[in-house]
Parts: sequence; C-alpha cells; structure tokens
Amino acid sequence: MILLLDNYDSFTWNLWHFLSDLGAEVKTLRNDAASVDEVMAMGAEGIVLSPGPGTPAQAGITEGLVRVATGCLPILGVCLGHQAIWTAFGGSLMRVDPPMHGKLSRLNHEGTGLFAGLQQDLTVTRYHSLVADEATQPEELQVTARTADGKIMGLQHKSHPIFGVQFHPESIASSGGYQMLAAFLASCGANHLPDEAKLDLLEAQLLRLDQKFPDQVHV
Repeated sequence: MILLLDNYDSFTWNLWHFLSDLGAEVKTLRNDAASVDEVMAMGAEGIVLSPGPGTPAQAGITEGLVRVATGCLPILGVCLGHQAIWTAFGGSLMRVDPPMHGKLSRLNHEGTGLFAGLQQDLTVTRYHSLVADEATQPEELQVTARTADGKIMGLQHKSHPIFGVQFHPESIASSGGYQMLAAFLASCGANHLPDEAKLDLLEAQLLRLDQKFPDQVHV
C-alpha cells in the first residue's frame, strides 16, 4: 500500500489516479487526521506527500513524517511535499518572482532517480510561489533538476529513496509524469515494479489528451 498524505489540495486526486493507473493500492489520508506514529504503523510501503497551500510548517504532520520515515520508507514529495523534504532536512525556502501558477517551464536533469531514462528539456507544469533556496541546501540532499534560470525543480536524498519535484508530474501538460511516478513506485519494492507496456500506453494516452486540450495546463 502507498500512503498518499493529502495536504488539502485538489491535485491530490490527480496523483491518486496516476498512482492507481500504475497499479498501486493507494490510501489517502489528510495531513491532520493521524499522528506520525499512527501513520508509521499503517504498514505502508511508500509515502507520497501531496501539493497544498501555504508552507511546509502549516502542513500538519508533513515535515515530521519526513524526519521519522527517513531510512524506513521511500518518500516522494510533490510541490509542497517537495518543499517539506527540503525544510525537514534544514533548508529554507524563498519567494519566486513572479509566482508560477499554471505556468509551463522546461527543465534539465541529472538523469538519476525519478529522471532516469527521460529526455532532457522536459516540459513541466508549475503551481508555486515558493522555491528551495540553494544557499541553504541540506548536506543530505542533492539537486537533480533545474529550470533554465537555475530554480531547483528536483531533489533526492544521497543515501535513502527520498525524492522531491517542485512541479506537477500528474498534470496532463507535464512530460514524463507516469515514468517519474513509476520510478518512485519501483523504489517501494518488487510489488510495485512497472509494467513497461502499460506505462507506454498511459504516456501515449496522456500525450493525446494534452494535444486535444493544449490550454488546460491546470488539469
């Protein structure tokens, strides 16, 4: 089972659908519905931290769960969840000017972790007004993806299967979203290894949908 921690955001359900499409059993839980200890006792094989409003400090148990689950369970943070990983290890955030709400950006990556096997110059969808401040980069984390102007879009832990993406892989306008989520699921154990044929089909379906509704970057 994959635990999806819901930070009160509508994108949570897009993540649920994408993960379910890939064959995962997904349990969704609000960020204030249980304690960290209760979550750790649920028997999850991996944790996904959803997007959400505000800052990581305002996101219920999110930061605390990162600290406790590190070394015990794979973790994926999306948008606010990504920021929570950064701050949980001691990093700070800074404001993006202008805010990136429903904006498309291209990014380049290190070809590791979630980005293994993906092409460079990926198009991704962004919804955020805060970003990781590289001047405060935690020693435990490495940057895995950036925009052309250097903003941090991806991270991973140097020793544990912990990953973060500032953008929304579950948006129809983001490239490679299913592959990234499949890579995370693979880190959660043999029960979650992707079906390559199914993965190719899902990506093809998503591409056709994006071409049919090219302006619906918020979906």
